[in-house]
Amino acid sequence: MSQPTSLVRIIRHPIADAESRESSALLVGTVAFVVGVVPALVLFWGRDLPIAGRGSVGDAAAVGSAIAALLAFGYGCLLRRAEHRRTLADGRTPTRVWRRLRWFDVAALCLAHAVIALLGWISLAAVFSSGFEGARIYATAAAALVGVAMAITAYAAFLSAVNLTPMLLSIVLALFLVVGTLASTLSASDPLWWQKNLSTLGISDDISALAFNLTLIIAGVMVTTISHYATAWLPTTTPAEARGRNLVRLGLIVIGILLACVGLFPVDDFLEMHNLSASGMAVVYVAMVVALPVLVPSMPRVFILLGYVFVGVIVVLAVFFITGYYNLTAVELVAFALIFAWLIMFLRSAGSVAPTTEPDPAAAPNASASPIGTESTEVGA
Repeated sequence: MSQPTSLVRIIRHPIADAESRESSALLVGTVAFVVGVVPALVLFWGRDLPIAGRGSVGDAAAVGSAIAALLAFGYGCLLRRAEHRRTLADGRTPTRVWRRLRWFDVAALCLAHAVIALLGWISLAAVFSSGFEGARIYATAAAALVGVAMAITAYAAFLSAVNLTPMLLSIVLALFLVVGTLASTLSASDPLWWQKNLSTLGISDDISALAFNLTLIIAGVMVTTISHYATAWLPTTTPAEARGRNLVRLGLIVIGILLACVGLFPVDDFLEMHNLSASGMAVVYVAMVVALPVLVPSMPRVFILLGYVFVGVIVVLAVFFITGYYNLTAVELVAFALIFAWLIMFLRSAGSVAPTTEPDPAAAPNASASPIGTESTEVGA
């Protein structure tokens, strides 16, 4: 029977194995709890606070958790870089599929985790505030809640960083989109926004528009990050397959840029740019689905067929909108959900066909085409 890993070894090798990673995450969460409780107690002392709204427990927990997520994820990425270098220096082959992200990829993922925490805790506080209408929380209890929220967030963000794979990244993307959209709909000043179109959420001057547009912009950055991360190590054995992989990567980059443009150009101020970005994203998506069997022959056939089904559903929805059977909001919501469901499943499928060990870059026939970059600008993840 194996003995538990000592605290000294965990500190020296915080992500050497599964037990060390879990223990390190608990230590990171503990630090976040202490760091959150002490200033919150000073800030809240002598006051009773509402659950949600300006100056509430929910806002304090959301801001603190965003900072905790940012720092915990960044710390986890730095540890993965150090562990990866140590493994290679010892002449050992990594037992897991280690991937290396550029610094701006890591920055985008740090920001995404921070925004997930921020909007997630704000949305959760709004839900609890509706269930406990008029309730107020004592200072000590409020400080404890802030500390718990920061601890949970730091724990999850750290584990996300040290265990990051294409499949886990798909969960992060899905969670980010759900949390951002939910926060926007809950804070919408116009309760009948859905009678117009989905882009209506981004045209007001309140927090709803900020949450909606920020969600689209950061999601676009995440998709661009995914294009590097998920496709860098898709198996390629011929120059044609390498070119196909690069074209898929380019398609994902274009989708990410266009998605960010949808948030950057609100429909009320930039109608033509907004519509061009949204329609262009759909066109690129359809082209990728149709060409994927040729570009990446290793992708599972079931996934290829599912992409065809998604395209067919979008075409049917467009016909329903033209005939007046569906309104624009319904079409946009379903099409948006299908496109991002396909992207998320592409991440998972890419992870399933990736090799289980990292190949030797010197032996790879297409190593020069790999978007790994120079060692001085990489952060292991």
